[in-house]
Amino acid sequence: MFTGTFTLRSRKSRHDHSSGNVRVCENEDMFESVGTWWRNLTHRHGDDRNNDDTLDDATNTLLSILPLASIVVDEHDEVIRAHPDAYALGVVRDDAIADDAVASAVHEVRAHGGKKQFSLTTTTLHEPKKAPKAGKPTMREVAKQALIGQSPDKPVTTVSRPNWLKVIVGRLNERFVVVLVSDVSETVRFSQIRDSFITNVSEQLLKPTQSLEELADALEHDSDNKAAIEGNTVKLRQSCARMEHMVSDLLLLIKAQEPILPTASNRINVMEQVKTVVDAHRDMAQRRGIDIEIDGDESLDINGEGEQIQAAVAKLLENAIAYSPDGKGITVSVKPNEDGTKVLLSVLDRGCGIAQKEQSRIFERFYRGGNQNGHSEEGIGLGLAIVKHVALTHHGSASVWSAPGQGSTFTLELPVARN
Repeated sequence: MFTGTFTLRSRKSRHDHSSGNVRVCENEDMFESVGTWWRNLTHRHGDDRNNDDTLDDATNTLLSILPLASIVVDEHDEVIRAHPDAYALGVVRDDAIADDAVASAVHEVRAHGGKKQFSLTTTTLHEPKKAPKAGKPTMREVAKQALIGQSPDKPVTTVSRPNWLKVIVGRLNERFVVVLVSDVSETVRFSQIRDSFITNVSEQLLKPTQSLEELADALEHDSDNKAAIEGNTVKLRQSCARMEHMVSDLLLLIKAQEPILPTASNRINVMEQVKTVVDAHRDMAQRRGIDIEIDGDESLDINGEGEQIQAAVAKLLENAIAYSPDGKGITVSVKPNEDGTKVLLSVLDRGCGIAQKEQSRIFERFYRGGNQNGHSEEGIGLGLAIVKHVALTHHGSASVWSAPGQGSTFTLELPVARN
């Protein structure tokens, strides 16, 4: 039995505000300490060392208290111990290292010793783990959840998202290599959302003030120029309308945080919601020669709030119109999935499409892609975030298929109404 002491020294994560890059603890002494502790274990002797394919209780205890997710790989590349987060983050699958970069680092360290440190991005299906808190959240808590995404009360569903990881690989002895994984995703996401919020929202908040200043200047210095005053008045109205739209979206996002409970009173027909939204947007589409076609099953019902479903469809339809060339068509379809348990509500456009590298971020709050045009440039990046949260509150999901030059298809997958 090991009777010495083990000291684990780590450095707290730091955020570099000047570059937006995340620098995470390097734990320079961790492997030396773990290795020293390992070498002092005296229960492995003679042939028992060669025949023991598992870790003892003391070693498992040590690895369980490390501040990072740990993985132990044997000489046959088999994972003999892994923290559950290693599976959830896509680093381990079926008792083997799933990522090529990590596997290559394991082989190199096993052969040459030392340690390797590197950054890694994986993509996994995320399932919220936290149980709901008792009672209803306060308005402050709900607003915070809507703005920065800290919501412990989401229904269980799957959402594809990237994980930003810091990885350290080191050799413990001739048989075992340990991989330590630090998940810095929340830090990266918060930084991205903060930067997008500052860029997009601050611009919309400043425009009405600038328009007011221009109108005041015109009244003070050029009061006889009626055309100039009218022009500045129009700009002011447009700026105020955009700010009103932004505030409306923020309030809608806040409302779309609490899961909808299925009841007999909130059963709604999906096609009716779609037709209401399409009728309200036909004039906007026809001004650009865009025809909107509706197709699908008119009998499908879901449990939900009609206002939220209409808002989500409206956001998808407005995006489809904004990113479509003049004269192109848009299709809205409503149909069941293969086993009839879900409603698939899709909006298909034939526009410019979305680059693959941007598709993992387009549902984030305040994120705006690089394919903006004259019809979309005034947005602040809340439309698809609202769509995602409406789907989540209705115990469903939102997804996208898109390719540059081939258009996009956004799909809401919602549970069929309970009988």
